Order: sequence, then structure tokens, then C-alpha cells
Amino acid sequence: MADLLLTGKTVLVTGGTGGIGKATAIGLAALGARVPITGRDRIRAEVAAADIRAESGNPSVDVFAADLSSHAEVLRLAAEVLDDYPRLDVLVNNVGGFWAHRHVTADGLEHTFALNHLAPFLLTNLLLDRLKADAPARVVTVSSGAQAMGKMAFDDLQGARAYSGQRAYNQSKLANVMFTYELARRLEGTGVTAAVLHPGVVRTDFGAEDSSAMFKLMLPLVRPFMNTPTEGAATSVYLASSPEVEGVTGRYFTNSKAKTSSKASYDAAARLWHLSADLVGLAAAQQI
Repeated sequence: MADLLLTGKTVLVTGGTGGIGKATAIGLAALGARVPITGRDRIRAEVAAADIRAESGNPSVDVFAADLSSHAEVLRLAAEVLDDYPRLDVLVNNVGGFWAHRHVTADGLEHTFALNHLAPFLLTNLLLDRLKADAPARVVTVSSGAQAMGKMAFDDLQGARAYSGQRAYNQSKLANVMFTYELARRLEGTGVTAAVLHPGVVRTDFGAEDSSAMFKLMLPLVRPFMNTPTEGAATSVYLASSPEVEGVTGRYFTNSKAKTSSKASYDAAARLWHLSADLVGLAAAQQI
């Protein structure tokens, strides 16, 4: 295909082994990008990469194995990416999940908050110098319409006193939006933009590791009405590649259109940033 938008560009997609992430990687590879993907299991990630190469017609799909709920794994991933790629044009923070019950990571943090918010927060900060060096560059973060139901429990971010899987997920998706807004503010004038999106309700294995009884009951009823992973990936691909959003930053998108996010998303973003930096051990000198 001629005039591919992303020829010569490198786009890192986290959580690219299935669902929206894999469909996003296919879409970006089809546009000519070199697309490294991450996955917890190397074998599964290698199988996914082979599928992405075959479906996109692009052989430039690479694999990194990392459990991004672990700070040490995020640090290792960032170091490997910086070693392997002299340039990085786009970071797509796609990895995430839902757990009905409270789980604790190797760092002693609640799993939903650690994977859905702290992982992209830390990885983005670690890769920002490379992104800025290759500006114009983009950071695209996958949130959810659940952000509208989210509330930041600053007195109990880890759900240690009272845990609800849905509440934890909503909070983490709100955190994605708040992170993006503060990131965009801090990146003003650097040539790196930050956007966040709702991918729609998509048919994936989302929540399969630890589903609630209600989720299991309702899924067969609503599944036929859900979007395909390709449809869910469309806004991520658009924000990572389209000339229409060159220079557009600090915005929330649905169906590739800028929308207003929840009222709560416009408050206390700086507070969340500082708390997040403390939780991942990111010194002020390492931040933007």
C-alpha cells in the first residue's frame, strides 16, 4: 500500500496480545508502523505477533514479555524499549483489566489500580525523553466510559477498607483521564500530545480471570450487541495516526470525536499525579 501514514514510525502498544490491543496493533501495522507489543506470557505474545504480521501484511511486529502490574517489570520493559528503538513516535497505553475481588501486586498495591493506572503512568514517564526527542509524538491512553461513574477515593485508593471490583475499575478509568489531562499540561510546548479515549463496549475476554456473578449472567445477553475488537480499536488507531489530531492534546475521545469527560476528571489531576509518583517511587527528577 502506498502513502502509509506510519511508515518509518515506531508505535508501542501495551497489552497487545488480544482484544482491543491486538486489533489496535493490526491497524497500526497495516499503516506501516513498526509495532512492538507487550504481553504477560511470551508464548502467547509471539502467537499474537504472528497473527498481527499475517493480518496486517507487515513483518515489523516485535514482542516484549512483561507483567505491567509490577513496577520492576515496567522499569525493565522501558529499559528494553529504549535499548532496542532509537526512536519512539507513539505510545499506546492499552493494557488493563477488571477483577471482581481484591488482589495485591508484588509491590503491595491493589491490582486494578496498579495495572490500569500506575503502569501507564510509570511507563509513560520513563519513555517521555525518547518521545520528546522524536517529537511530534503522541501518547494515547485507553480509558472507558466507566470514567463517568468513577470517583477518586483519595483516602482509600487501594480499596483496603472497602473493595468493589466495579468501583475499583471505574476509579482506575477516571484516573486514566486525569493522568492524560495533567500529562498534556506538563507537556505543553514539547511537541508531544496526550489523548485519552473510550473504545466502546467491546466483545473481548475482559474480566474473564475474575468475573463477578452478575457479569457472568449478563454477558451472554449483551454480547451480541457489543462492538468487535476492530471497532473498539478504531479510536486508538485514529489518535495514534491521523493528521487530523496532530497537535491536539488534553482531550477525551469517543468514536474518534472529542467529547467532554466527567466533571470529576477535571479536578485534582495534579494531586493524583503526585500520589502516583510516590506510589511508583518516581523521583521528581525523573518526572516531566
